[in-house]
Amino acid sequence: MIIQSLLDTDFYKLTMMQAVLHQFPGAMVEYRFRCRNDGMDIAQFVDEIWENIHALCKLRLTKDELDYLSSIRFFKSDFIEFLRIFSLSADFIEINVENGFELSIKGPWLHTILFEVPVLAIISEVYTSNTHPGLDFSEGEKRLTDKINYLKQHIGTPDFKFSDFGTRRRFSHAWQEHVLINLARELPEHYSGTSNVYFAMKHDWTPIGTMAHEYLQACQSLGPRLIYSQKFAFEKWAQEYRGELGIALSDVFGMDAFFRDFDLYFCKLFDGARQDSGDPIEWTDKMLAHYKAHRIDARTKTLVYSDSLSIPKAVEIYKRYHKQTSTVFGIGTNLTNDLGPTPLNNVIKMVYCNGQPVAKVSDSPGKSMCSDDSYIRYLKKVFQIEDDGYTHHR
Repeated sequence: MIIQSLLDTDFYKLTMMQAVLHQFPGAMVEYRFRCRNDGMDIAQFVDEIWENIHALCKLRLTKDELDYLSSIRFFKSDFIEFLRIFSLSADFIEINVENGFELSIKGPWLHTILFEVPVLAIISEVYTSNTHPGLDFSEGEKRLTDKINYLKQHIGTPDFKFSDFGTRRRFSHAWQEHVLINLARELPEHYSGTSNVYFAMKHDWTPIGTMAHEYLQACQSLGPRLIYSQKFAFEKWAQEYRGELGIALSDVFGMDAFFRDFDLYFCKLFDGARQDSGDPIEWTDKMLAHYKAHRIDARTKTLVYSDSLSIPKAVEIYKRYHKQTSTVFGIGTNLTNDLGPTPLNNVIKMVYCNGQPVAKVSDSPGKSMCSDDSYIRYLKKVFQIEDDGYTHHR
C-alpha cells in the first residue's frame, strides 16, 4: 500500500490538529477535491484509490512514532494520548465517478483533518504508476542533478535555506525519499528539512510547518464575526502555541486584508509570514514596508515562500532580499514530481465548517475555491477585496 504510516503527512496537519483538539473539538467540516489539470482521467483508477484509502484507515501510530512526537516540545501530553487511540474512518469519505472524479470528506474536523495529504498522495501515485508504468527515471535523475548543481553554482553562502513541501503531489513515496536523501547529502548547508513527518523521523531531519489555509478558513465560521476571523485565528494560534510556530499564513483573504489585520501586536507576536500565492516580489515589498511602518526591523523576521517554487526562482528571491530579511523556501512538486510527465495539480480544500460556507480568496485567482458564490461576494465586500469577476471553483 502507498501510505504505510500516519506520519506520512505534512507537519502542519498535526500542529493544526492539536489546536483543533484544544480550541475547536466539536467543529464539523466538509472538504472537496479538485484537479486543476484539464483532461486528467482519474476516475478510471477509483478502485485502486479506494483500496489504498481503506488501507490508510487501518493504520495506527506505533510506539516509536508516538515517542518521536512526544519529543517535540510543543506537542502536549493529552494530544499524544489522543493520537495513541486515533485512526481514520473511510465512512467520512465519499467518491463519485459519474461526472469525472469527485471526492468529498465530511465529518468532525478533529477526525478528518489527517485525510488531506495522504489521500492526495494516494491519488497522485496511483495515477502516475498507472499512466507511466516502467518510467525511465534517468530524466528525473538528470533534473535533480541540475537542481543541485544550479544551487552550488549560484549560492556561495549557507544562509540560503530550503525545505521539502512536496508530499501531496509526489511521483511516489520512494521517489520523494530518494530526492530528499540526495538533497541532504549534496546540499547539507541549504537543505533544512521536510514537511513530511515520517521522513523527518526516519532520517533525523527537522519537520517543517505551522498552519495551513483550512485553519483560517474554519475560523470564518468559528470566530465571533467574519471581519474579525483572521485576527481570531491568529489569537487562537498564539493562545495554543505561546510563541512557538510563529509564521502567519498571509493569503486566505488576500495580502491587503492580511496587512490590515496584521497590526503592531501581531507583527511583534509572530516571527514572520508565509507567501503562498500572488507575486512574491510585490508581497515582499509590501511586507517589508509594513514592518517598517510599524517600526519593526525586518532583519529579525522570517519570510517563508511556498508558492509553486523552483530552485532558480527561490535563488532569485533570496538574492533580492537576503540583506533585508531572513528568507526561507518550501519547494514542493518541482522537487518530488519533476521527472518529465505532467504532475497532477490536485487539492483538497475545506468548503464548509459547522454548516457555513468558508473560502480562500487567494492572491492567485486559480487557487481560490468555494462552494457558494454569494458567500464569496459577501466575503469580498467585508474584507474590501476587489471583485475580479473570477468564477470560484466548486
